[in-house]
Amino acid sequence: MQTLYRRILNFILVMGVTLLSVGWNQAIASAAPIIPNANELAHAVQEIESLDAMRTGLASSLEGSTEVPTKQTMKEVCRPVGMRAIQLSQENGWQVKQIAKKYRNPDHAPNNLHDIIGLAKFNQEPELIGFWDRETLDKQMGTRYYRRIEVEASCLACHGLKDSRPQFIKDGYPQDLAYDFNVGDLRGMYAVFIPDNIQKAIQDATN
Repeated sequence: MQTLYRRILNFILVMGVTLLSVGWNQAIASAAPIIPNANELAHAVQEIESLDAMRTGLASSLEGSTEVPTKQTMKEVCRPVGMRAIQLSQENGWQVKQIAKKYRNPDHAPNNLHDIIGLAKFNQEPELIGFWDRETLDKQMGTRYYRRIEVEASCLACHGLKDSRPQFIKDGYPQDLAYDFNVGDLRGMYAVFIPDNIQKAIQDATN
């Protein structure tokens, strides 16, 4: 029930930011749909909610454990989320990424102005769960959906105090920035880019 509620809330947020993003005048003056691929956007919202539920469920396996997390723990708890993001990209013709200012995996670092603005927006608006924007990515116009990732208690086993990180993280990630978090902090965000020519993108991905 909670998951359904959060999906509905996200969809309301998406619809609300629509008018804020394009402006009332543009929305009224334009005869074209405000959101190209609106069904794809709704689909993306649902899939990202499922992805975040997976993240929460896997991380909860660490709650109450007295064992120090190992590299195998990361493979079992963190890797499936990344693999599912890749799968969503391949299945739908989207680009699904996890992005964080304080990253552990350099692949998750913000690498364009949109990433930086998205993280800043979530940081400035703690109650904001998700929003969308019209963007050009890799010379392709489309819609990008952003969804907050928050730190939960179970995350602190690997993302708590810097000196309390498991040794395999200290050894394997010398440039690690993903530490000194508290419960409820902004961990990062999911970013889903949906190209306008989604049908062609899907065909290209399956060929």
